[in-house]
Amino acid sequence: MPEMGGREIAARVVDCCPNVKVLYMSGYAGLAISHLGILERGITLLQKPFTPSTMAAKVREVLDAPNPA
Repeated sequence: MPEMGGREIAARVVDCCPNVKVLYMSGYAGLAISHLGILERGITLLQKPFTPSTMAAKVREVLDAPNPA
């Protein structure tokens, strides 16, 4: 995204709507993301490529998770 990254967009949305659920999606390797410090604790990541059923399960996981304090 040319103007801002997903983390910044999510932060802005959460500032406006604190109870919103966020699911990150990335084509980068999950371990590389966490080692680079990009993935913070409590963040849910859907790794590309994924199947529709994998996406549905991950969305359900995020929706069912308790809201952060």
